[in-house]
Amino acid sequence: MSHRVQIDTGTQELLAEIREQVAVITLNRPVVRNALSSRLSGALGKLINRCGEDPQIRAILITGAGTAFCAGGDVNGMSQTSTAAELTFDQRVSDLRHNQRAVWGALAGVRKPTVAAIPGAAAGAGLALALACDIRVAAQSAILITAYARVGLSGDCGITWLLTRLVGVSRARELMFLSERVDAGRAESLGLVNQSVPDAELQERAFALAAGLARGPTFAFGCIKNNLDHAVNADFLESMDYEAENLIRTELSLDHREGVRAFAEKRNPAFKGQ
Repeated sequence: MSHRVQIDTGTQELLAEIREQVAVITLNRPVVRNALSSRLSGALGKLINRCGEDPQIRAILITGAGTAFCAGGDVNGMSQTSTAAELTFDQRVSDLRHNQRAVWGALAGVRKPTVAAIPGAAAGAGLALALACDIRVAAQSAILITAYARVGLSGDCGITWLLTRLVGVSRARELMFLSERVDAGRAESLGLVNQSVPDAELQERAFALAAGLARGPTFAFGCIKNNLDHAVNADFLESMDYEAENLIRTELSLDHREGVRAFAEKRNPAFKGQ
């Protein structure tokens, strides 16, 4: 069994540990399908930033306790909250923008590989959380749903940006307008998830994937993420020019030297993430 180091998140609503240089983050409100409370969201944003800065962490795995990944915003909590009514429109917009950037923006901005292990429902903001990860592995019983239209909302947390780039404009509109439940098999065929696996194998398979990434060339992975992010809004020549800068940066890295030596010596490289 691999050595585990517990991370204090400041709340039992969010559990975290480090195994094999992977930060395993578990949303822990199973009674409400891991719906996002303000406490959980605040702790998650801080933890994502902490993982991004810690050199001992080289990959991040996010999952949910129980039979769900994340049901999105706490709708029951919304109906019981009175403080929002005391704020102006502009104040409410400002608060939402801040909260979105603190969690989903932080996750998308991490320059280390991120994996979502989806054991069950991923809805609304919870679906956006999974889509903001680099790779998604879903249990075969998992259900993905945008959910916003069902409660008369338009979407947040980057859901429309993420969907459009993952499945295209037409499918993104279908998923947002119809708000239908998408099973793991269809989610894989659409490109919403990368793999669907038997429920009993989900955590083991997702962790093995994250651990493999943690053994990889961390600096190069960061540059690859930069290249991919830049390519979204760049033309071909601009993209090549940007890639050239990062290629030279990685060419000067210790991991590249180790990769070349390992290739010549016909062995697996032992990357250090530098």
